[in-house]
Amino acid sequence: MTKVVLPELGEGITKASVTYWNFEVGDEVKEGEDLVELATDKATFNLPSPVSGILKEKLKEEGDEARVGDAVAIIEER
Repeated sequence: MTKVVLPELGEGITKASVTYWNFEVGDEVKEGEDLVELATDKATFNLPSPVSGILKEKLKEEGDEARVGDAVAIIEER
């Protein structure tokens, strides 16, 4: 199992809001595919999947806030 973690965002940005999930729990994802869209007060960006596998759990839902270092999802590697 791999935890997908919100990375450093730079310029003193410490948090982002989940705006849209591109996959549902149970979906197969490939490494590098845009997994989730996140927004800060300065920009909107996509967080790619770090591994290929099955999206097992969303730890943050749309509208939730995540801080740098927080896990937002769990992927079961294949």
